[in-house]
Amino acid sequence: MKAGGKRELFAEINITPLTDIFLVLLIIMMVVAPMLDTKGLKVAVPSVGPSSDTKTEPKIIKVEIDADGKYSIDNKSVGRMSLVAQMRAMKADHPDGVVLNTNTESKHEALTFAMDAAQLAGVTKLAVTASEAK
Repeated sequence: MKAGGKRELFAEINITPLTDIFLVLLIIMMVVAPMLDTKGLKVAVPSVGPSSDTKTEPKIIKVEIDADGKYSIDNKSVGRMSLVAQMRAMKADHPDGVVLNTNTESKHEALTFAMDAAQLAGVTKLAVTASEAK
């Protein structure tokens, strides 16, 4: 105490809570950083406009998804579990990718399963189109 009877003020700052916050932020960044490098499929969005005259027909795998979620490739019915194997077998003869033509009444799950199957088959080019319910 000083001579006047007043206590001396404590002028130091406690940095322990600040250090704790920085350590938590560092841990969060270390966990999130590896997730930023993941890459997905490149999806081509068809554009509406004047068509260009092409002389060669593109070699694509046409996958139809009907309203019930059933798949067909080139008008041949394909089971859900054999979709990856069928795309992988056709990939060499059809290098231009896959076109998923889905019915507007089909479930989203059927489309995402077909997209996953294309990725597992090694397809790098993918387009999604929609057709009206019949």
